[in-house]
Amino acid sequence: MADVGSVDVELAVMVALRAYLGSGVVVRDELDNDLINELPTVQVQVAGGDDDGYRLDRPFVDIDVYHSTRADAIALAATIRGWVLTKLRGSVTEHAVFGGTGTISRPAVRPYENTALRRVGATYEIYCHPVS
Repeated sequence: MADVGSVDVELAVMVALRAYLGSGVVVRDELDNDLINELPTVQVQVAGGDDDGYRLDRPFVDIDVYHSTRADAIALAATIRGWVLTKLRGSVTEHAVFGGTGTISRPAVRPYENTALRRVGATYEIYCHPVS
């Protein structure tokens, strides 16, 4: 199969988001079994999208925030939304050039089985392509 749009979007977004949020927030693609002891945690996952068949990826990226309270989860999700729409847009990392970004589904409370924490998630479209 041809290698099109070869940006590992999950990894590129996680690395950039870790740098922005700092060491007080766990940013990962898969949740840990001990999630309650790693709050706040931000989960980044590609949830579809498309590409141009050459270089440009247009993935949909789910970003879920897990926090101890609803208010804290909402606040962190809003911070991340601002980052996606202003700081990530137009940025260049070691592996990706990020172009336009947009909100598909704005941050909203999402159900989660563990009632000791709260989940707020959003879905974004992020245009990107490899650096070289």
